[in-house]
Amino acid sequence: MATLKENLFEKIQAWRPRTTRLLKEHGEVKLGDVTIAQCIGGMRGVKCLTTDISYLDPFEGIRFRGYTIPETLAKLPKTSGVEMPSVESFFYLLLTGDVPNNEQTKLVEEEFKKRREVPGYVFDMLRALPKDSHPMAMFSAAIVAMQRESEFVKAYNAGLGKMDYWAPTYEDALNLLAKLPSIAAFIYRWKYKDGDIIEANPKLDLGGNFAHMMGIDKPYDDVARLYFILHSDHESGNVSAHTGHLVASALSDIYYAISAMINGLAGPLHGLANQEVLSWIQGVMDKMNGKLPSEEEMKKFVWDTLNSGQVVPGYGHAVLRKTDPRYTAQREFCLKHLPDDPIFKFVDLLYNVVPPILQEHGKAKNPWPNVDAQSGVIQWYYGLREYDFYTVLFGVGRALGVCANIIWDRALGYPIERPKSLTTAMLEEAAGIK
Repeated sequence: MATLKENLFEKIQAWRPRTTRLLKEHGEVKLGDVTIAQCIGGMRGVKCLTTDISYLDPFEGIRFRGYTIPETLAKLPKTSGVEMPSVESFFYLLLTGDVPNNEQTKLVEEEFKKRREVPGYVFDMLRALPKDSHPMAMFSAAIVAMQRESEFVKAYNAGLGKMDYWAPTYEDALNLLAKLPSIAAFIYRWKYKDGDIIEANPKLDLGGNFAHMMGIDKPYDDVARLYFILHSDHESGNVSAHTGHLVASALSDIYYAISAMINGLAGPLHGLANQEVLSWIQGVMDKMNGKLPSEEEMKKFVWDTLNSGQVVPGYGHAVLRKTDPRYTAQREFCLKHLPDDPIFKFVDLLYNVVPPILQEHGKAKNPWPNVDAQSGVIQWYYGLREYDFYTVLFGVGRALGVCANIIWDRALGYPIERPKSLTTAMLEEAAGIK
């Protein structure tokens, strides 16, 4: 049975001629024009990145290697007694585009297990930080502290050829990904559970072991698997994915790149949305004195919110024009496991009430719920009630997709990223402004 790395190398060898031909024979083909609005407005919609790991369709949502979320969850193998596929089988799919069988999945799980141990100095450093440090700052610091472990740096300094950069990058990626759940769980237990650390269980897969180290009983292991898969990748243009790609394009190693990715994810316009949604919902519950409002009462509250100039968090998306399939996957889990939870009942009522109101209001391009409208509710239900930690969970998942992208960037020899800037005066001249 070939290993994941051996199968990946076959894919790389077959893929390289495609990229080479596009550059050599079709490099001048235009993909579109850039407007002044895009130039000033954060490059939104500019087609200037390449990734085969995932694609965000406005109407189908995210596709991982061509598979929709329902297809991904259905096709990946599952072990006995669990609902969700393992994160390791999903990473195999991200890297190769192939759905692994049970034996291939087991090999990847064993790879992750043997790379799981975190250097002691990482925990020493985390203990030395102020206890009130933000968990994302702690997470980022722990990742970059391990830069000394980079196999890529060692190989690069020894004169490794450019077309072989992917191989030590692969080693770095698996070494880091295997350790992230342990680091994340340590930060949680250290900050919020009086330092009562739970050691890893070598028999469990990544999702199951994370739930174990967090001290949360079943079915939270399936929550972890689902959460990490759903948050793994979302094309290359979002802040966290793009930051990881950008930093790695300078041949900075995985540890630098993923630490930078985490820093981008920590921004309130990106990874903090799920905690803002949960906070808003709980604020609504307080105003309703804990009583589940009628549909008419909820409609009035939503209209009052919009008419006051505020937004309804968790609804709308920059690209999607339908309900986020990531929301749907989590909603189905909630309907099965926590249908009577008071917060979920509010979320369920909002799901029925908000989209028609936003359509009538007319200002939202997409009136449907996104992933953040649901994800914080599940974490709260299973006892993870520290808002600031939610983005760390996001970071563990997002690292899967970004690492896969960086490995392929190196395999195909992508160059350093360097777009060109213009001055405001140049834009005014282009617009005919005197």
